[in-house]
Amino acid sequence: MTVSIALPKGRLGNKVYKLLESCGVAAEESLGDSRKLVFESPGGGVRYFLVKPSDVAIYVENGAADLGVVGKDILEETRPDVYELLDLGIGRCRMCVAAKEDYREDKSRPVVVATKFPRVAREYYASTGRDIEIIKLSGSIELAPLLGMSDVIVDIVETGTTLKENKLEVKEEIFPISARLIAGKAAYKFKESEITGIAQKLREVTR
Repeated sequence: MTVSIALPKGRLGNKVYKLLESCGVAAEESLGDSRKLVFESPGGGVRYFLVKPSDVAIYVENGAADLGVVGKDILEETRPDVYELLDLGIGRCRMCVAAKEDYREDKSRPVVVATKFPRVAREYYASTGRDIEIIKLSGSIELAPLLGMSDVIVDIVETGTTLKENKLEVKEEIFPISARLIAGKAAYKFKESEITGIAQKLREVTR
């Protein structure tokens, strides 16, 4: 029975594929050897799809893929109806609130937040009892406080170098992020032994 796995394009997907290779679950050709988006394992037991990172959970939730690898940031923002099976411990970074180094919060008004993650931002500030206004951006989030468009940003921080270069700093950490193995609910029901077998192999190589 073939198990379909959606991998994120790019560096994270390559790292995950190397883990799967070490588990003996490899495709006939390297994922970086062509522009192909679908790769089969030699024995036909596994099929890989390469998709945009933010789309991985959508493919899994809708049954196009049985398994997928996705960052915890995307899971928290989109809340797909899937099973989260395993923390792979790679792609580590943090979801943070950041602002200009001299930022001081004005509690007499809502906090203006620029972010790619509006749900995460709303839930975090709701937990602190603060009202906010969201400005949803797709890139260059760091510009918003520099241009006076927002008070803070809610974004992924890996090394913090970009923040420092723009005279911003982390004010609060919301949650840690790493890559997670997810499974579709229908797929798990009908391919439980195959899926749990792959998950167990990954658990052993990521300990």
